Amino acid sequence: MSQQPLPFALEVRGLTKVFDRPAVDALDLTVRAGEFYALLGPNGAGKTTTLRMVAGLLRPDAGSVRVLGIDALADPVAAKQITAWVSDEPMIYDKLTPLEYLEFVAGLWGCDPVIAEGAARDLLASLGLGAHLQQRCEGFSNGMRQKVALAGALVHEPRLIILDEPLTGLDAVSARHVKGLLQARVQAGCTVIMTTHILEVAERMADRIGVIASGRLIAEGTLAELRQQNGQGDTSLEDMFVALVESEPVAA
Repeated sequence: MSQQPLPFALEVRGLTKVFDRPAVDALDLTVRAGEFYALLGPNGAGKTTTLRMVAGLLRPDAGSVRVLGIDALADPVAAKQITAWVSDEPMIYDKLTPLEYLEFVAGLWGCDPVIAEGAARDLLASLGLGAHLQQRCEGFSNGMRQKVALAGALVHEPRLIILDEPLTGLDAVSARHVKGLLQARVQAGCTVIMTTHILEVAERMADRIGVIASGRLIAEGTLAELRQQNGQGDTSLEDMFVALVESEPVAA
């Protein structure tokens, strides 16, 4: 008996959002289940707006969003239950310890308290926060706060992880902790979609890369495929990225 193929982790069709100008312009995007996908683009390209719509934090003006087969606009609660969202500005409760914060978040998701505590301790330890479980977050550096926010987003075991510049403000050791955790999640079958301005990270970690400019996807593929599409067999991702975005009219 043949197995049914896994649904795509993300299917976006005709996604549109207009503020004073089109921020996302009839975007089509597909991310496969179990892959690490890097979404790149210059400032103002529409990356964050796109991800906020996918995560259910912003209502699109037009288009559709499906998360692992779920219509995220028709059933946003079901989609959010299997999705994690981590912004570049960590928002946590300063008066709580990391462990208390994760237990609080797990409670909001209705997780079993015993299982959630074990998951919380494992997550925090994997991010190098094991020695800070009982310290209040108010004294933490921005990098430590970012790691607590990431742990909080993952405590309910989401299948789609969406990260907007997750390495912002992290030192080299902290960044390695975060990258190791994300790679482990992908190996366990989760899907990661990440924006980053650190092209070296995208080049090393991503299975596929999408480049967005003026709210439209202008290039997509593995690093080798992008090189082939642009007729440059050994160029760096940075050189390709600059060439692609400079050929597009990007709003300031």
